Amino acid sequence: MKAFSISRYKKDSKLQLIDLPDPAVGENEVLVQIYAASVNLLDSKIKSGEFKLILPYKMPLILGHDVAGVVTKVGSKVKRFKAGDEIYARAADFHIGTFAEFISVNEKDIALKPKNLTMEEAASIPLVGLTAWQALVEKSNVQSGQKVFIQAGSGGVGTFAIQLAKYLGATVATTASEKSFELLKNLGADVLIDYKTQNFEDILTDYDVVLNSQDSKTLEKSFSILKPGGKIISISGPPTPLFANEFNMPWYVKLAAKLLSRKVRRIADKQNSNYSFLFMKADGKQLAEITKLIETGEIKPVIDKVFSFGNTNEAVKYVEGGHAKGKVVIKML
Repeated sequence: MKAFSISRYKKDSKLQLIDLPDPAVGENEVLVQIYAASVNLLDSKIKSGEFKLILPYKMPLILGHDVAGVVTKVGSKVKRFKAGDEIYARAADFHIGTFAEFISVNEKDIALKPKNLTMEEAASIPLVGLTAWQALVEKSNVQSGQKVFIQAGSGGVGTFAIQLAKYLGATVATTASEKSFELLKNLGADVLIDYKTQNFEDILTDYDVVLNSQDSKTLEKSFSILKPGGKIISISGPPTPLFANEFNMPWYVKLAAKLLSRKVRRIADKQNSNYSFLFMKADGKQLAEITKLIETGEIKPVIDKVFSFGNTNEAVKYVEGGHAKGKVVIKML
C-alpha cells in the first residue's frame, strides 16, 4: 500500500510517500480500506516532535488519526463488524496511520459510519467529535441552562463543540473573526466575540465551563469569567499530574506535568474553580452516540476543503496555516 510517513521529528519537514505491505490484522482488529481521512493539528504537533514525551513513536511513522472507509477483513475475535461495513474511527494512540490506503483498527475504537454522511464528511468527525464529547459530556457534564465558552469557534473542535453544547441546552459563547460569525450563529453560538477587536474577559461573566484551546495567556484570562466552582477543560495544555497518572506516564513526564501546570493549578485553587487537561482517547462507543446526533440532524459536519491523497502535504500545510473553518479532509477514493 501507499502511505505518507515521517522518518524523524522536524517542524518544517514534508511527509514522504512510501510503499509498505498491507497492515497485519490482529484478532480484535479489522482491516479498513481508507476512503477518506482528515488532518488535525495533532498530526502537525506530532510531526514537529511537540508530543514526543507523551507519545514516543517509533520511526518511520505514518501520520493520520481520522478514518472513514470500508472493512475488508476482520480478526478472529471480532464480533461487531464484518467485511463490507462502512465505518469511521479515530485510530488509537500508537496505532495511528490513516494517511494511507489501509489501516488495521481495534473494533472497540470503531463505529458504523453515519448513514447520512459521505465518506469525506464522516472522516471529518471522529477526533474533534470525541474531543468535544469528552470535554463537555464526560468531564464537564454540561446541563441545560448552563453557560459554556468555546474558544476558536471556527476551528475543527470549535464548530463541533458549539453544536454539541447547544444540543445539551447551554448558552454558548465563542471567539472568532467577524467573517465567521454567520457560520457560527447558524451552528448555534449565542454570543459572538471578535477576537481582533474585543476582549472576551470584558464581555463574559459567570460561565460554568470553558473549553480552552489557545495559549497560556488566554487560559489564565479564562479563569476571570468563571463562576465559583466553574470548570476549564484545556486541550492545549498544560498537562496536569492527574493526567500523567491516568495515562501511566514515566516519572519524568509526571514531574514535567507538575511543574508546567503549577501556576494554572494555583490560580484554579485561588478562584475556587476546576482545571483539567484533556488528551482525548479513541472510543467507539462514544462515537456511536455521536452518530445518533448526526443521523438525527442535531450535529452537522463542517468542512473547509478537500484535498486528494497525492496532495496530503498541501493539506497538512493548509491546516498549519491556522485559517481553516471546520475540517480539512484527504480523499483517497
